[in-house]
Amino acid sequence: MLNKFCRGLMLVTVAFMSLSVQAADVENSPHVEIDKTNPYTMVEAVSKKTFARFNLDRQLIADNPEHLKVIVTEELMPYIDYKYASYKVLGQYLRDTTKDERTRFVEAFRGYLISTYAQAFTEYTDQTVKFNPAKDFSGEKMVNVNVRIIEKGRPEIKLQFRARRLKDDTWKAFDLVAEGVSLLSSKQSEVTNLVRQKGIEAVIEMLIERTATHIDLTPSEQAN
Repeated sequence: MLNKFCRGLMLVTVAFMSLSVQAADVENSPHVEIDKTNPYTMVEAVSKKTFARFNLDRQLIADNPEHLKVIVTEELMPYIDYKYASYKVLGQYLRDTTKDERTRFVEAFRGYLISTYAQAFTEYTDQTVKFNPAKDFSGEKMVNVNVRIIEKGRPEIKLQFRARRLKDDTWKAFDLVAEGVSLLSSKQSEVTNLVRQKGIEAVIEMLIERTATHIDLTPSEQAN
C-alpha cells in the first residue's frame, strides 16, 4: 500500500510540474496570486507556479536537496487540506484520540506529506499532462479534477484530484485517485492497522521518522 501511495504522490508531482510551456509566463513572477475559488483553475495555476519556483531554485536544490521541502511547503501545501486528509486517514479511530493526539497527528502527517512530495520531485522526467475540461461546480461541495499523464512508450495514466469546498467558498485538494485507487484510502489502511496494533503514538512516531528522511536526488529505478 505504501509503494502505491508514494508512486501516486510522484504522479501528483508530475502533474504539478510538467506544464513547462504554460509555466513560461510566470517563471519570472513566482508570486502570482492563485484563485482558490475555482478548483479547476487552481490546480493548473499551482502547476505553473510550482514549476516556475522549481526552475528558479535549481541551484539551491543542487546545493541542498532539502530545499525541495521548502518548495513543497510554500508552493503546494497551502492548497492541500492536510487536516481533513489526516482525519480521514484516522477513520474510526479519530473519535478515540484526545485533542493533543489529534493535533500532533495532523502535524506529523503534514510533515510526512511534505517529505514525500519533496522526494517525488526527483522523479520528474518528460511526462506530459493534459487537464480535462472543467465542469460546472456551482452548488457542489466536492469535485474531481480529471488529469491524464502521457509518457512516450507507456500507457496513459488517468488521475483525479479530489477537492472540497471550504466554508469560505475556497477550495483545497485532499486526495488523489490514480487509475481508480484512492491514495487516501490506501494510506488509511496502513495507518488504521498500525493504530489498532500499537496505538496512535506509534503512528505519530512512524510519520515523524519518515519526515526526517533526507531527500535523495538519485532517480528511483522502480516503475511502481
